[in-house]
Amino acid sequence: MTEERQGFDVYPALDVLEGRCVRLDQGRRKHVTVEGGDPAAAATRFVEAGARWLHLVDLDGAFAGRPSAGLLERVIAAAAGVPVQVGGGLRTPEAVAAAIDAGAARVVIGTAAVEPETLSHLATRFGSSLVVAIDARDGRVATDGWTRVAAVTAAELARRCAAVGVARLLVTSTRRDGSLHGPDLALLDEVLEATTLPVIAAGGIASLTDLHTLRELGCEGVVVGSALWQRRFTLTEALTA
Repeated sequence: MTEERQGFDVYPALDVLEGRCVRLDQGRRKHVTVEGGDPAAAATRFVEAGARWLHLVDLDGAFAGRPSAGLLERVIAAAAGVPVQVGGGLRTPEAVAAAIDAGAARVVIGTAAVEPETLSHLATRFGSSLVVAIDARDGRVATDGWTRVAAVTAAELARRCAAVGVARLLVTSTRRDGSLHGPDLALLDEVLEATTLPVIAAGGIASLTDLHTLRELGCEGVVVGSALWQRRFTLTEALTA
C-alpha cells in the first residue's frame, strides 16, 4: 500500500485485549480503565469519523510474544482501505512479514528493536513499513509488553534506529499512557534532539491543546487513545484542529 503524508496525523488507538478494545493504565494488564467492545466495529466508527490511519495494538500478542490469530485481518477488513499501523508481539522477521502480507501498512516493533542485529536486519528488510516503538519508563526502554526494562535509554535507541535506516519512531511514556495527564514533552524533546527521524507521539494526550503542542514540538503525528474513548474530544474535532 502506498503511503501518503497528510501533514500532522492523528491515529485513533485500538488496543485489543482478549478480543475487545480496552484502555489500560500504564499498560498494566489487570488495570483496565475503558471497555470499548468489538475492535472491528470500533475501526468502522473511526473510519466513518474521518480517520486517515488506524493504530492497532495487539495487547495479547505483546504479552505472549506472538500475534493473535485473525485480529489484524478483521480490523483491516473493517478499515475499508484506511491504512492500519499494527504492533504487539511482532518480534521476528517472519511475524513482521506476515503482518505486511496480511495488509498492514506499517508494522511497529518494540522488544525486537533492543537487539542491535535484529534491529538492523528488520530495518534493511522492511524499510519504510517498519516503525520502532520507543516505550520509555523513567528514561529506559520498556520491553516484553512493558513488563521489563532494558538498559538502553530512549535517546540511545533513537540514535541506533537512525544509524540503521529506520523510517520513523513511535515514542510513548509508559507512565503517562492511559493517564490523561498530558504528553511527556521532556521525553519527546530528548528523542527529537537525538535524531532527525519522524516521531509519532503517544501517551497521556488529553486535550486538543496537547495536539497543537506536539505538532509545534516537531512530532509528525500522535496516537490518541483514552482521550477519544473517554470523549475528551472527538476524532472529527482532532482532525479539524
